[in-house]
Amino acid sequence: MSRTHGVPRDQVEFGCLNDAVGKENRVRVMDAFVEKLDFEKLGFVLKVEKIEGRPSFEEKVFLKIYLYGYINGIRSSRKLEKECTRNLELQWLIGKLSPNYHSIADFRKVNARALRNLFKLFVTFLKEMDLIGGSTIGIDGTKVRAHNSKMNNFSPKKIKRHIDYIDKRTDEYFEQLEKNDTNDDIMKISAVEEKILSLRAQKINYEILETHLEKSGEPQISLTDAGSRTLLVQGQVVEIAYNLQAAVDDKHKLIVATHTINRNDRNALSNIALEAKSNLNIESYTALNDKGYHNGRELQKCKDPNIAAICAHAEIVNSNVHGTTPAYLVTKFTYNSADDSYTCPQGSILRTTGTWHKKTRERDSHQFNPNHAMEIS
Repeated sequence: MSRTHGVPRDQVEFGCLNDAVGKENRVRVMDAFVEKLDFEKLGFVLKVEKIEGRPSFEEKVFLKIYLYGYINGIRSSRKLEKECTRNLELQWLIGKLSPNYHSIADFRKVNARALRNLFKLFVTFLKEMDLIGGSTIGIDGTKVRAHNSKMNNFSPKKIKRHIDYIDKRTDEYFEQLEKNDTNDDIMKISAVEEKILSLRAQKINYEILETHLEKSGEPQISLTDAGSRTLLVQGQVVEIAYNLQAAVDDKHKLIVATHTINRNDRNALSNIALEAKSNLNIESYTALNDKGYHNGRELQKCKDPNIAAICAHAEIVNSNVHGTTPAYLVTKFTYNSADDSYTCPQGSILRTTGTWHKKTRERDSHQFNPNHAMEIS
């Protein structure tokens, strides 16, 4: 039985990089696009050429690497550095140069605003090529989990809860010290004192966090990914994440606007809708959104600049019912004006006692008795 054999490793071949990349390869479009750009007008930070020292790379080299990584889903600077030495397409694109990952990461960091300007310019190019309709745009968001753990995310209530716990434990250790003093137990006294010192150090750290949070005016603080926040991902699942917003044109499903926020969709509609309008430079369009964006204030912000936002009406969800339609919504109760009462879906009559009750977060208040507020007959 015959076998297919590869080319001998020591065989000498004559060729060039241009032969290794097909004429229809998208890196050729990427190369032509970057070569026509005016980096100074776009706001890129241009390095000053120096006579002494190692020569620096041109900005267009880093931009080509960034765009290649963006198109192929390579987001790590270290992985992009490896691709520069083993990927024929990327070698063709940047002429077999191999910048280190530090330089690649620094380029993305210092040119964040210029890269946004580049995206806007590319959207304009797509519009001129008649690849974007600009009449109907779908808007949605997706949660991207951060590296920050829940333990390294703090809110004022969480910090206060930790400080209160430390104060409580410290008082308990002081009581142990008093008991050990009477028994003259030196070993136990030194162990308790060490615990007290450790608790005091922890309290100082939490107080520093509390001060920083008050100065920033933010509702939360994350220690690893500073921009990440506690977000509701799905159902009752909460994660430390970012919310990536995207606006997609309906003609060829091309993205025309995108940005990352650290809050839920409910307060995000107007910003992404206005960004799409600005990128396309159009007078008006229709924005399609799911019920997660249903917010009267945000819809009004879209209406004023001639954006027709069509949004599904948000329904009241009973978190205690899973997989079924809640039967005890407010809309299911019938008001009887004659005797100032309500009839529930089961046919019972509810009459008020004239007493108002306010639900708090205290443990005892969760034991709600309906007879305290209403008389059921």
